[in-house]
Amino acid sequence: MNNGDNTAIFSTDIGFIALNGSVKISILEFLKDSSKSFDEIVQYTGKAKSTISVHLNDLKSQNLLEEATDPEDRRKKIYSLKCQYVACSQKPGMKHYTEMLDLLGSPNMNSFGCLKCLFHAVQYGFHAHGVNCDPIMRKIGKDVGASLSRNFVSTDCSNILEEMSVFWGEHDIGSFTVLSQEPLRIVVHNFFDCRSIPIREKTLCSFAQGVFEGVLKEKLGMECVMRMIGRCDEDCEGCLFQMVWL
Repeated sequence: MNNGDNTAIFSTDIGFIALNGSVKISILEFLKDSSKSFDEIVQYTGKAKSTISVHLNDLKSQNLLEEATDPEDRRKKIYSLKCQYVACSQKPGMKHYTEMLDLLGSPNMNSFGCLKCLFHAVQYGFHAHGVNCDPIMRKIGKDVGASLSRNFVSTDCSNILEEMSVFWGEHDIGSFTVLSQEPLRIVVHNFFDCRSIPIREKTLCSFAQGVFEGVLKEKLGMECVMRMIGRCDEDCEGCLFQMVWL
């Protein structure tokens, strides 16, 4: 979740919380997809039970997670997230942001589209100022996907994806290819023109992840996670995702 960064920012019912500490962040990382038991958390972190107890109590007091009795064994406790992961700190990088601003001021901007260039400038701007905004971009993508799902009438996964593909093409969002159904594997190409822009530090993979998750949850009524397979960089041809049902 934090990718080795120093600080992670979470949104709770009482506002934003900036969290330091690799163990606490690792626990929240482990809980991001589903609830876990105390023993599972201990095994995942490799820390002593007493250490994990202290961290869990701290996280509860900060309103970041909640504790409940395990319905299958009332002697045990289970823990789940009570927050949204927003962003984390990273080393600032001005190079691509400056290049994007130069592009906005050049005649070449018209060939890519003003709004698309502005969208990418915002993305690079966060990175330039030391903020990795991938988590909140994924959450926004999920909300967008839930709204976009109203445009689709199918109720099975295969036909939903066919409708999405047509919709993306008609609205110049990008394209994707279904590589397999079981498990569902999808490769996304040129999402929001991420490959046509000549400045390539980071693409909009997290936003695309969220869009798929939002559409499928809304249409199928089931939570899923689109996990990225491989590393996305300027040399890859597309973003490869594999779906996991929760």
